[in-house]
Amino acid sequence: MSVRFGLRRSISTSLAKTMAEELNSSAPATATAASVTSTSTTKKSLWPSVLRWIPTSTDHIISAEKRLLSLVRTPYTQEQVNIGSGPPGSKVKWFRSASNEPRFINTVTFDSKEGSPTLVMVHGYAAAQGFFFRNFDALAQHFRVIAIDQLGWGGSSRPDFTCTSTEETEAWFIDSFEEWRKAENLSNFILLGHSFGGYVAAKYALKHPEHVQHLILVGPAGFSSETEHKSERLTKFQETWKGAVLNHLWESNFTPMKVVRGLGPFGPNLVRRYTGARFGEYSTGERLTEEESRLLTDYVYHTLVAKASGELCLKHIFSFGAFARSHLLQRSSDWKVPTTFIYGIQDWMDYLRADEARKNMPVPCEIIRVPQAGHFVFLDNAKGFHSAILNSCRRFLSPDPANYPLEEGVTLV
Repeated sequence: MSVRFGLRRSISTSLAKTMAEELNSSAPATATAASVTSTSTTKKSLWPSVLRWIPTSTDHIISAEKRLLSLVRTPYTQEQVNIGSGPPGSKVKWFRSASNEPRFINTVTFDSKEGSPTLVMVHGYAAAQGFFFRNFDALAQHFRVIAIDQLGWGGSSRPDFTCTSTEETEAWFIDSFEEWRKAENLSNFILLGHSFGGYVAAKYALKHPEHVQHLILVGPAGFSSETEHKSERLTKFQETWKGAVLNHLWESNFTPMKVVRGLGPFGPNLVRRYTGARFGEYSTGERLTEEESRLLTDYVYHTLVAKASGELCLKHIFSFGAFARSHLLQRSSDWKVPTTFIYGIQDWMDYLRADEARKNMPVPCEIIRVPQAGHFVFLDNAKGFHSAILNSCRRFLSPDPANYPLEEGVTLV
């Protein structure tokens, strides 16, 4: 997923919190229904502002994105990259849904020094590229940074989601990313994916290793196997009536975004509370400022309540508890791209799964842990995260690796 695009933790928490966390993200603020619609409503309404339904659209998302990225000093260009209606010669109807209209991937590219290596950043579940707003300035000093919204998320096209299997769902994301790469004429790039975006990035690198110089997986989903890693506690919970209900909702493709949409005019306040808790009082690293919280909340709200599309991948990729149906541990011996795993020390994603995978990888692999950070390490401890990125990419940046030491407390495992 990339809202707490984090999923597995202790399932005794609420469904919205759980299904969104592992694959997701968000932030606090003092936003109200009126502030979230500040650019969308010009006419006066007879309804009190607190009772109005809040409209959204791709235009609203892009406007919220621009407001959030106003915090970034580095100049950038935003474009909708046409990826067509499906891979040439393919009959994959799930890619183009019921129509042949072209699809677009929302893309931002930041100014960089000539000759800089290209870093492509892929968000997680229920997120979008704007979640990396705290990282763009620092990384653009060293890379040509490109961040995208995956198909069905953020400001990208949101086709009807018609996938019926894990294979079709993976193709939805992998093939659309490959068509985007072709449209952008990219090759030999560093690919970074967070959470569910890490799962997609890893699957892409397995299918198209010739295009990826280095793979960076940040708190990636997909390395836990239900048969090998399911806890006794979760098994017992699933046997209770509450577990049965949650499991049914999961298999019915009930997503946290449906809750936010269903609340209508009260949705913005729920998002504010969610982001406030996630990046406020429970944040382990550098907290968001009031302005960052307000703009991120506005952005998160519009990305969540837009047409359901990519979010419906959930049950096809993961079983209840965030176990990948086609987990990556079983593919570790097929790895062809040097890889760096990055985890916040408080990340609920278990870095030991990466260590298991590393034992079978025939390519170089590093695992880096960042202090004062959880699943959203790039927001919780941006400086530590940046040092991990630069250190992992040192061979592309300087002939002297000593130029990119890890920040104090950031450790290689």
